[in-house]
Amino acid sequence: MIRVFHIVARLDVGGSERVAINIASSEAEHTEYHIAEVLRGNSAYTEQVLSELRDKGISVHRAPLSVLFHWHYLCEKLLTFLFPLRFLLLWLRYRPDVVHCHTEMPDMAVWLAMRLFPFIKCRVVRTIHNTRLWTGMTGTGSKVERFMQRRHANIAISPNVARAYNDVYGELPPVIYNGVAPATQETYNEVKTGKTNICFAGRLEEQKGISTLCEIIKALADNDQYYFHVFGSGTLQPLVDDLRQLPNVSVNPPLPNLSRYLSSFDYVIMPSVHEGLSILAIEASMNGVPLMINHCDGLTDTLPAGWPLAVNGNDMAAWLRLFREKLPIIDRERLACEAMEYATSKFSLNRMQREYEAVYNTK
Repeated sequence: MIRVFHIVARLDVGGSERVAINIASSEAEHTEYHIAEVLRGNSAYTEQVLSELRDKGISVHRAPLSVLFHWHYLCEKLLTFLFPLRFLLLWLRYRPDVVHCHTEMPDMAVWLAMRLFPFIKCRVVRTIHNTRLWTGMTGTGSKVERFMQRRHANIAISPNVARAYNDVYGELPPVIYNGVAPATQETYNEVKTGKTNICFAGRLEEQKGISTLCEIIKALADNDQYYFHVFGSGTLQPLVDDLRQLPNVSVNPPLPNLSRYLSSFDYVIMPSVHEGLSILAIEASMNGVPLMINHCDGLTDTLPAGWPLAVNGNDMAAWLRLFREKLPIIDRERLACEAMEYATSKFSLNRMQREYEAVYNTK
């Protein structure tokens, strides 16, 4: 029996947490999965995730404290520094064979734990989820990266993430694509009949192109055809809240189990500046919802070559041409089928689980 601990930032909305849950949902007979938080999730989405994990029989180890304020990652760092003692107690009790960390705070937490308690012996696996790492923490990041490379821990989620990592840190990690399964679909009751309903869901941070999203919605406020449903939370919440007065948009907190409602929408819009490999993009395609994207690797990697609903550099004129000229005449159903076939063939959940389990069994 191999015991694997996935270390995540928090049980909240996020693609990396979903990857960890998807791996831990494997029915492999000889692998036991646990999930541990570094920071305590405390949203409505957290309760949904906890319920899902209980139903799947996955052991969960909650962090005692949540982030109280956001200022240069100070609170996150302080809570991360408390993780090694928690992990020591978990290690003494469960003796995990593998520790698998996801995103920078868990990466740093595991590095600290191994540095403070070098007698802890287990395999370290680390998934690199993004093309840009350690924003505002480059000094710490370089130390963590040396540790991960010595442990041969790194796995990238796509070739573009692997190349970006190699450009900065001088190592080309192997690639395991994120895997997704189609979700049983339910009706989202707030869609607007007679309109083209467009969904945005994600962290309200500049990486996700929030300022561009707001410009698009404002520019189309007088267009009766389109209605936007924005789901998310983050530091740019005030910018998004300014949209509430407009007639063509609803602003909402993160929607638990969003993947179950995707087919209620006509399109998903993703004006991201950069992505690792977007779980939402794959989920949308697998559930038959065409994507509208800014051309960046982590989005184009999820779609067939030559995808027509894409703009370069978040150019506003190009976005508006897409809405005003392309969408009214595009064959939406054909695009949906093409994207679904591509995603299903490339991003299988079972394939991801098998490939990670092969890594866990490597000494």
